[in-house]
This record gives sequence, structure tokens and C-alpha cells, in this order.
Amino acid sequence: MGIFSRISEIVNSNVNSILEKAENPEKLVKLMIHEMEDTLTEVKSSAAEVVADRIRIERALDTEKQRVSDWQAKANLALDRNREDLAKEALEQKLTAEGKVRELTEQHKESTDLSNQYQGDIGRLEEKLEAARGRQRLLIAGHKSAKNRRAVEDKIYRINTTGAFAKFENYEKRIDRYRAEAEVMSISNQSLEKKFSDLVKNEAVELELQRLKEERGIATKEHEAIAPPKKETAAVG
Repeated sequence: MGIFSRISEIVNSNVNSILEKAENPEKLVKLMIHEMEDTLTEVKSSAAEVVADRIRIERALDTEKQRVSDWQAKANLALDRNREDLAKEALEQKLTAEGKVRELTEQHKESTDLSNQYQGDIGRLEEKLEAARGRQRLLIAGHKSAKNRRAVEDKIYRINTTGAFAKFENYEKRIDRYRAEAEVMSISNQSLEKKFSDLVKNEAVELELQRLKEERGIATKEHEAIAPPKKETAAVG
């Protein structure tokens, strides 16, 4: 691709539109900047050559213009001295110099136009390059901002998660403590209830034992102790 085709492609490109469609805008803008910098360097080098060529043409043009003036003066001198032959030769040299002046004037115009074109292209390329660099700075800043935002969000998430887990653990501990207290209370209640149950059961057993002994005519020591003594009956006769 020629230098002017590349310049036209770069200048007419929509950097923002291209980057918006790119999968990796940061990488693409870096490549675009590299391409623009290379093209700008090449354009400046070509522009420098054109300027140098224009200066060379200007010097040659000045020389030929001076020759035209010199040969015109010599032709005048020859006629004044009645040397028409020399005057003709001088005029021939003058015409040749005038032809070169016309040719160099055209070359100078082309060189000037080309130099102006290069200067304009350099200005537009520099504007595009600065725009691309500005977009690159925005992308880098956006990337850093997004990275920092993710870091903050992660930190907040960790804080929230840690707090949630801490609260959950506290709830679990409280529930476990309530369960333990309930268990202890239940065990205490069961122990007390068992004591009363055993007491009632023992009394029932004692009563049943006493009833059985009474049925079989077996006096208990307690009954013997409290039973009144039998009265003796006097014998008659």
C-alpha cells in the first residue's frame, strides 16, 4: 500500500467506531498507534526529501533566470558592437535558459504543492495520533478504574460475607446453647419426676405388701408394736 493510501485510510478511519467493535480495544489501539507512528515517521521523511528537492529546484531556477538576464545583456552588447552573429548566439542561449526556467518553474510548483500536501497530511496524522493516544489513555484509565472497582466490590463482598457468616455462627451458638440448656432442664425435670414416680411406686408396693400380709395373717413388727395386748378370760368354776 502506498504512503498516500495509508495516510488516507488512517485519516478517514473512525477510531472510536473501530475500537467499539473490537474484542480487545486496548490491544487494537496500541497497534493503531504503532501504525500511525510508523506512517508519520515515513511521511515526515518523505516530506523532508520533497523540501530538499524544492530547495534544489529553487536554486537551479534562480541560476537559469540569471542566465536569461546575462544572455540578454550579451545580445544587447553584441548588437551595440555591430556583431549580429554574436547577438544571435546569445539569444539562442537566452531561449535555452528561458526553456529551463519554464521547466524548473513547473517542477517548483509541483514540489511546493507536494510539500504542502505532506504538511497537511502530517498535521492530520498528528491529530489522529493524538486522538488515538487520548483514547488509549481513557481505555487504560477505564481498565484501572474497573480493576479498582472490582477490588473494592470483592473487598465489600468479603466484608459482607464475613459479617454474614459471623452472624450466622453467633446464631448457631445461641441456638446450640438454648438446646443445651433445654436438654439439661429436661434431664433435671426427668430426674425429679423419676424420684416422685419412684416414691409413689414404693408406697404402692408397701401398701400391697401390707395387704398381702394381712390376708395371710402375718403381722408386721410395726403392727405388733402398736397392737393392744389381749385380755385373759377368768376361768369359771
